[in-house]
Amino acid sequence: MAERRSRGHDILYLALLTVAALLVHGYHLGTEDQSIYLPAIKHTLDPALYPHDAEFFLAQTRPTLFPQLIAASQRVTHAPLEAVVLLWQLLSIFLVLVGCLHLARKFFPSTRAQWSAVALVTVLLTLPVTGTALFLVDPYLHPRTLATAALLFMLADVLDNRLLRAAFWLLLAALMHIQMAFYGALLALFLALPKTASQVRLALFFPLGTFFEPSTPAWREAARTRLHHYLLRWPWYAWIGIFAPLALLWWMAGFAERSSLPLLASMSRRLAVFGAFIFAISAVLTMPIALERFTPYQPMRGYHLLYLLLMLFIGGLLGEFVLKRNAVRWLALFLPLAAAMFYVQRQTLPASPHIELPGAAPHGAWLEAFDWIKHNTPTEAYFVLDPYYVDRPGEDVHGFRAFAERSMMADHVKDSGVALLFPAIAARWQREVHARDGWQNFTAADFQRLHRDFGVDWAVLENSQPAAGQLDCPYSNHLVRVCRIR
Repeated sequence: MAERRSRGHDILYLALLTVAALLVHGYHLGTEDQSIYLPAIKHTLDPALYPHDAEFFLAQTRPTLFPQLIAASQRVTHAPLEAVVLLWQLLSIFLVLVGCLHLARKFFPSTRAQWSAVALVTVLLTLPVTGTALFLVDPYLHPRTLATAALLFMLADVLDNRLLRAAFWLLLAALMHIQMAFYGALLALFLALPKTASQVRLALFFPLGTFFEPSTPAWREAARTRLHHYLLRWPWYAWIGIFAPLALLWWMAGFAERSSLPLLASMSRRLAVFGAFIFAISAVLTMPIALERFTPYQPMRGYHLLYLLLMLFIGGLLGEFVLKRNAVRWLALFLPLAAAMFYVQRQTLPASPHIELPGAAPHGAWLEAFDWIKHNTPTEAYFVLDPYYVDRPGEDVHGFRAFAERSMMADHVKDSGVALLFPAIAARWQREVHARDGWQNFTAADFQRLHRDFGVDWAVLENSQPAAGQLDCPYSNHLVRVCRIR
């Protein structure tokens, strides 16, 4: 009975922390990478959508079961898809925190240290992972979050030498996000067999033997839109984010040994060695121009789990040796941290609500236009937009496909990421992007050229463009208009 009551308390506290995470870090539907995953979910529910451009998101999402999982949830519940996506985001955060608590209980004997560890992760969920363009957890539903939760459970089973069950969690992670599962497996290898040189060599050469295809000029252009894939192009402060965590982990190992926390000491030391290995592989694969074809592996993303575990360890040590049972100290640490993270998130997407709730009216001129398109244009409509439209003022990186549910010509910002992963698409991406060079000065004749060369029959343009007064535009607001191309 006592064990059941304790489990109930854990669920309650973790649920409260999940809600706190939503309040601190916000929630944004259809932004950033979700502009790829959300269309894939909608295409699964209605294959008639996106008849002209589905390859720009299906290529990346087809190897996973993530779109099918979310689509099946919607079919079973009959709830609006936006509500289903939000509930999965909450569940994903909850599962990550469950995994954190499970691990914290292996490293820290006291309850206060365990919950301090989980609380610190909670308030730092949107902490950037050095120069990788990753957060610990994104403020929108991403398969990486579900994969992260599975990998945390996997690491706990590896530490308990339950390798069969660990393999099950690894498989689940791979079904959600194969890249993160690979780095999770590599970390598990370091934990399970840290002194076996042959295993380290296997980890080194596995990527080199599984991915190679000659690069093309189109692929190279797409690849170089992602400066964070190239270590030598990282800003100086991102390099601090490479080496400072390793030094901190090494110091932490010694401190844990002196504090009679042997498992924490061992884990910290192995994590430091793992991080050094990841950096070495990253240097080999991203610095020489001859190996540029391997940059899509983004080996520095192996730091994602390292950062997450580092925050967990710091939180546990703070709870054990600094915060203790002093409520004032807990508030003095976590309230300012939460406020700082909240402020940063508000600056990241300043034109959007902090929490974009399902069913709310579309906000901003761009989303209002996308919503009009969804309800007033045919499913087979093919749109053209500024290839940099997600960077325009007030747009806040909301994906056109995710909201308008219509096909569009490839954009420069998000579709380039798919093109670099799948070189067969790169030539199309390059051709469609460069067909709109000089977009801001396009006239009706330019749009007719696009109609002739690519088949587009609708456009979204800003009111300041010359063509705004030359085309038939059945919808307009104070910033953008939607126009037919004949």
